[in-house]
This record gives sequence, structure tokens and C-alpha cells, in this order.
Amino acid sequence: MKRWMQNAGTLVAIAVAAWAIGCSSKSSSPQGAASSSGTITITAAGSTFVTPIMSRWVADYRKSHPDVEVNYQSIGSGGGIQQLKQKLVDFGASDAALNDEQLKQMPMPIVQIAESAGPVCITYNLPELKKPLRLTPAALSGIFLGTIKKWTDAAIVKANPGVQLPNKDIIVAHRSDGSGTSNIFTSYLAAVNPEWAKKVGKGLSVNWPVGLGGKGSEGVTGLVKQTEGGIGYVELTYATQNHLPVAEIQNKAGKWVAPSAQGATAAIDAFKTELNKDLRSSIVDPPASAPEAYPISGMTYLLIPQDGSDRAKRAAVKGFITYVINDGQQVSTQLDYSQLPDSLKQIDEKILGNLSAAGQGL
Repeated sequence: MKRWMQNAGTLVAIAVAAWAIGCSSKSSSPQGAASSSGTITITAAGSTFVTPIMSRWVADYRKSHPDVEVNYQSIGSGGGIQQLKQKLVDFGASDAALNDEQLKQMPMPIVQIAESAGPVCITYNLPELKKPLRLTPAALSGIFLGTIKKWTDAAIVKANPGVQLPNKDIIVAHRSDGSGTSNIFTSYLAAVNPEWAKKVGKGLSVNWPVGLGGKGSEGVTGLVKQTEGGIGYVELTYATQNHLPVAEIQNKAGKWVAPSAQGATAAIDAFKTELNKDLRSSIVDPPASAPEAYPISGMTYLLIPQDGSDRAKRAAVKGFITYVINDGQQVSTQLDYSQLPDSLKQIDEKILGNLSAAGQGL
């Protein structure tokens, strides 16, 4: 209960910060100089997936750096990318890294920092169930394709022997906005189901075959919580805070794995070679050689303009992000995120070295 209250409090703080940014953006550019009080204000926006841990980082960093205020808007990865493209924020956050073509479309050079990883959990509203629901890749993809319509479908019943499943319609909830969480989830569905890959594909936004759309992870969580028979995908902390159960997913090793920071860490380890070559590598659907890996895991990224005209602001941004990828990692597991392995931290540090201000290195 104490942890829930702490997390709820930080999310309220983020909401207040988002309101403040909305007001200030009408009157002045977020790229402006420090305020008359001497405080440097950093504005950022994007991923709802990362909001719980971002709010903790912002609060903790302010304690040791009272002259730096970070205002983060939880508007979805797609929204954060758009605000970055319009030069409205100092950095964006996305659960989908920009590919080479997307980087070319940005109005300025961008560097991308891996800052965390975590599980995308499948949450549901089935009060009758007394133990976690189990879903195979085929059953999960079938539900979101709309080919599995009832909770008593044979594919679900087979994976849950001895469980009395309700004879109810399945009500799918998905994101209505551009979402990095959606990118992770649809990348998984495309990896495990050729029909999904062909008909729907993967990305921040897709044409969902069935279901109701909710804005942000908060919106999807709300839809599931309010709808018996509902099912959706969110970051684990949202399900935990709303007292919603999460499904166990069968991985390639045949094991039933619940979403956890440890399961996401195992997914990172399974793709360590790929990540060391390219931080943008996907970590969904790890191989059978990673039996403890949770299969719907994803990296999250900070997207930062490489250059800037305000030297003090750029130094503050670099200082905050340096904290995130180092000391900030110590609190990640408390909120169900994975700590970055040392190999990825070293890559991040090297990338951060490419940041400049007014044409000069920081």
C-alpha cells in the first residue's frame, strides 16, 4: 500500500508538471534561458511506458540539483517524437528508437540513449479467476486479431487446465495514440504470428483489427479496469497500481513467465550481442536458450538534439541524463524496470560525448 501511494503521488506530480508545461508553452519557448530565480528548466515529453520511473528520476534528481527542474509530459512516444521534431522540448522519450530513415526526417541531428527496459504486461478483468491467466503466443495474437472472441475458446482453455473460464466475450483494449508500448507489443505479435505480420504489422500506430482505443497506458488501464472480460497491454506498474492481474506468457523455451524486471533483464542478456552492435535492436521473443526471459520486453530511449545554442541548458540536460544512466538505474527494479547492463551504459556514455552546445563540446 505504501509503494502504491508513493507511485500514485509521483504520477500526480507528473500530471501537474504537464499542466504547467501546457500553460507555459503558450507564452514562451521551452528552449528559453534560465528563469529569474536561477532555476534551469528542462522540458521533455513522450513515452507513458517510462512515466513511473521518469517521475522518480525527476524527483530524486531535483533533491540533489535544486537548480534544475525537469518537466516531463506523458503523452506517448509518438507525441514526444512530434514535439521534438517541432523543437518544443529539450528531449523526447520513446519505446521505439528512430530508424535511419526517421532520423533523416528530423530537422536536427539526434542522438539516442538507451535508458531502461521493462516488460509490457497483458492485463485483464476476469474476477472469477483465482490464479494468473496463461496465454500462448497463438492465443494472445488470436485475441488481438479478433479470431478468438470468447474466453472459453479452446486455445485459452487448453493453456489453463482446471480453470473455470467465464463464457464471456473478450473485449480488447489498445492504444489510440502513437505509442512505443504498442510498438513493443506489435513487434512481438509480428514475431510470433505470420498472419499478424502480414495483416497488421508493427509500429507506434497500427490499424487494430478489433477493440477499443484508450489514450496512453492510463487510458488502456482504465478501459480494462472498467470492463469485465477486458484485456489490454500496459507497462507493469500501471497494472500494479490499479490492482489488475497480469497474464503469464509462454516463451520460446516453453516456460510460463510472468512480467517482471528480472524477465526483461533476461531478454536483454539474450540479445546482448545485437544490442552492443546497435542499441535499437529489438528484445522481443527471445530464443529458447533464455528460459527465464519474459517475451514481451522492450528497451526505452531518450532522443536528444545533438546541438543547441543554450550552453547552460545543454549542460543541465547532459547532467540529468548522465544521472539516469548511472545512479538512476539503482531505483529501476523498485518500479519493475530493468537496470541497464554495464556494456550498454558504456555505449550510452560514448553517445553522450557527442552532445554539444553552441558548436562546442560539453
